[in-house]
Amino acid sequence: MKRHLKNYLRKLRYSEAGNATIEFVIVFPLMVGLLLSGFELGFVSLHQGMLERAVDITVRDIKLGTGAQLQHDAIKQTICERAQFIKNCDENMRLEMIQQNPRVGIFIPSTADCTDKSEEVKPVRSFENGQSNDLMILRACVKISPIFPTSTLGRKISDNADKQYALVAMSAFVQEPR
Repeated sequence: MKRHLKNYLRKLRYSEAGNATIEFVIVFPLMVGLLLSGFELGFVSLHQGMLERAVDITVRDIKLGTGAQLQHDAIKQTICERAQFIKNCDENMRLEMIQQNPRVGIFIPSTADCTDKSEEVKPVRSFENGQSNDLMILRACVKISPIFPTSTLGRKISDNADKQYALVAMSAFVQEPR
């Protein structure tokens, strides 16, 4: 009996059966992680592109407008309508419009205010309609939930308690004379 066990263990030791299974167990999770990260990165790019486009088109409308004073809520609604793939845009977006003097230098806070579902609602940081020929900077920041929050990239890019990441779009324009 001992001899049979020794022979069986010796054969098992030199057997190559199961090599493909071991390879699969090692490589498959890596490939799935890479695939999910690729999808996540594609959606991040899609959201960023749509937000940039919406902000640019809205700023273009402001520049070419009839001189009407557009207010915060109207601009936010317009951007959200144009950024079609961003879910809950109205609740998750914050806008800043900052007046700048180009002769002195451009001074914009380095971090944008973004909404965070885990925090209390904050008032608008700064939103002021400029006067004729003023340089204005419009910055939109929106928080988005990852498609695959437990994937490698989804975990890495989430930067708050609600597992969301921030996307920021900014555009500058000169207020037309009235």
